[in-house]
Amino acid sequence: MGRPRAIIAPSVLACDLSNLTGECKRVIDAKCDWLHLDVMDGHFVPNLTFGHPVVSHLRKNCPNAFLDCHLMVSKPAQWVPEFKKAGADNITFHIESEMPDGGAPALIKMIKDLGMKCGVSLKPKTPVEDILDICGDVDMVLIMTVEPGFGGQKFMPDMMVKVSKIRELYPDLNIQVDGGLGPSTIETAAAAGSNVIVAGSSVYGSDDPALVIQQLRDAID
Repeated sequence: MGRPRAIIAPSVLACDLSNLTGECKRVIDAKCDWLHLDVMDGHFVPNLTFGHPVVSHLRKNCPNAFLDCHLMVSKPAQWVPEFKKAGADNITFHIESEMPDGGAPALIKMIKDLGMKCGVSLKPKTPVEDILDICGDVDMVLIMTVEPGFGGQKFMPDMMVKVSKIRELYPDLNIQVDGGLGPSTIETAAAAGSNVIVAGSSVYGSDDPALVIQQLRDAID
């Protein structure tokens, strides 16, 4: 299948957060591509994780890492400048969140004008049609394959129809999937057209994260 190269992005929410730098360096050494940072505000989703100060310290300690920040927050535009200052490389916002004046196009422009990559995400219950008009303006689409808010949930294979639809329309777009991804589910995600794989427990919970990362990569490439 024609698509962009595989990008493996371990979700740091699944690591030992008391040793965040060490855990991130462990997966960097295991040849991951990005670090996926789940930012939750306790309002948009029923969980609270970390914010831009943590990202800033991680940037200092992992200066060459690509920091992929998934903002599960009610007002993403409020936080975009802070995440830029913190060193974020990509910001993915949710289409269901509160948009600034000018809507999603204005938010996309804000993120890109600050020199970051931009992604847009969908919750499982949100129709893919809600983002088709802006897919050509973003660098990545994130299809949630679990309900956002907590790690360790089971992969939802019925979300793959969304991936297939976007891949059909945008063959060169990065399509990220997040939730329940690992060696047992990667083939389903790959067959639908995903190329950016967020994996938490399957990578950080493994005795050999390099092997898991390679297995995920091989399924895509």
